[in-house]
Amino acid sequence: MTETKKIEMLEEMMELEAGTLKADTVLSDIEEWDSIALISFIALMDDEFDKVIKGSVIKQAKTVADLMALMEA
Repeated sequence: MTETKKIEMLEEMMELEAGTLKADTVLSDIEEWDSIALISFIALMDDEFDKVIKGSVIKQAKTVADLMALMEA
């Protein structure tokens, strides 16, 4: 899966406009990155990648690139 597709999935998950996120975007700078988005990311990982991931692992992510790396792991 391409980096662009992953970013599109994250933007859709957080209900952001297309082109809002970049790989180096800091998660704490995104108003929509909250506890609901974290749960949505867990669901996305399960649905799209068939992976179970813990919230504690996601909380270690600092940037969009970190989330994309989890998609690859």
